[in-house]
Amino acid sequence: MVDVKAPEGVFEGKVFKFPARVYYEDTDAGGVVYYANYLKFAERARTEYIRALGMCQQQALEAEDKCGFMVRSLTVDYKAPAVLDDLLTVTCEMVEAKGAGAEMKQEILCGEKLLAQISIKLAYVSLLRKRPVRIPEELMQKIGRL
Repeated sequence: MVDVKAPEGVFEGKVFKFPARVYYEDTDAGGVVYYANYLKFAERARTEYIRALGMCQQQALEAEDKCGFMVRSLTVDYKAPAVLDDLLTVTCEMVEAKGAGAEMKQEILCGEKLLAQISIKLAYVSLLRKRPVRIPEELMQKIGRL
């Protein structure tokens, strides 16, 4: 069996950088990345950001009181299109994290060219109670070390 390693990102200071490739399925009839798919790239980068901090989101989902981050709001400013086979870099930078909320900024780049800027507000939520709960102290400490 071949051991295939998933793509990984790296921290450069406080900024996490995650590689993503544009596949045919990401494009629309015009041959450019469909606007909603930028949000998928951003979501994958946020997931890998948490993983790179050494946290396992699956454990939080399997706990008695299942918890996880949910998007509360976001804005996207599209600057330029990505196309098939582009190699993208998706960045994540925590702007603020306190209580049950976090704010992050993300960018999607192709080389040095900025394609999209995303400002996102997240809530850490008990999925059973459907209510915000405090972000775990262990995660807050890891974010604070950046």
